[in-house]
Amino acid sequence: MTAKLPILVTGVAGFIGFHLARRLLDDGHTVLGLDNLNDYYDVSLKEARLALLRNHARFEFVKLDLGNRLAMDSLFAGNSFQRVVHLAAQAGVRYSLVNPHAYVDSNLVGFLHILEGCRARSVPHLVYASSSSVYGANTSMPFSVHHNVDHPLSLYAATKKANELMAHTYAHLYGLPCTGLRFFTVYGPWGRPDMALFAFTRKILAGEPIDVYNYGRHRRDFTYIDDIVEGVARVMDRIPAPDPGWDSERPNPGTSSAPWRVYNIGNHTAVELERYIQVLEQCLGRTAERRLLPMQPGDVPDTWADISALEADVGYAPSTPIETGVKRFVEWYREYYKV
Repeated sequence: MTAKLPILVTGVAGFIGFHLARRLLDDGHTVLGLDNLNDYYDVSLKEARLALLRNHARFEFVKLDLGNRLAMDSLFAGNSFQRVVHLAAQAGVRYSLVNPHAYVDSNLVGFLHILEGCRARSVPHLVYASSSSVYGANTSMPFSVHHNVDHPLSLYAATKKANELMAHTYAHLYGLPCTGLRFFTVYGPWGRPDMALFAFTRKILAGEPIDVYNYGRHRRDFTYIDDIVEGVARVMDRIPAPDPGWDSERPNPGTSSAPWRVYNIGNHTAVELERYIQVLEQCLGRTAERRLLPMQPGDVPDTWADISALEADVGYAPSTPIETGVKRFVEWYREYYKV
């Protein structure tokens, strides 16, 4: 991948988008970042991320909502992107229970505008964010891209599955190379305040009790941000091709006769929430007061990623244990919030 043509990163003020853009800039690329800076969580945190990116001469920011069709058409018409990495979305499983329309507007309508822009400008490769939540009611562990994902448990998960289907349609009809990445519980410095690690840290330092759902028994494939970014960067350079072995009589859900691919991108380690909290307590030097609660509607009991496809295709090898990753987050949190 050359460093001449710009790379479009949507959701650039978000957690993963910020880290990816910084990595691409450090690697010598030109990045055009898009974000609508909505108030789903603290806008000042998004602005602080952007401030760091703006230190790079090869970074340009556009404040734009994915749902604005005319503005999105104009954005693509005025640029030739060598890659589009689409990370912008309305995130959160629980929020989808109270504000479902936000997920349709951003995750479905917005994604259509991305697909149309890539099609019209013949973008060489669209990489987009899917989610481990697409596995839904599936309890066969570890989750594999070869598993069926037809039983989502939240509207958020349904929109992410829909994104994979929409991308496949464009890959089939127009030959648009598309790669979907199913992220597994990403954490680390500059993380999202609505994620457990951030919320737990804030409350423990404030002496407040933490809400521990499913009584701390569910497991998550916690994946450190640097490992995620490394995986995304590797995938960007691997443009998918039709799978010559794909059989329509026995269709493989992970590949296609079109230039389309999906991958799990996780740590390949399932950690119980209670263990995660214990590591955080050690890093903070404080003990949490736990408020044990049943599992929330829309949540799944466990996630655990089979990353063998990503390992085989791009050499993905996550290397950050939670003890290291949580420690780095706590160090960032104390410095950023002056705690």
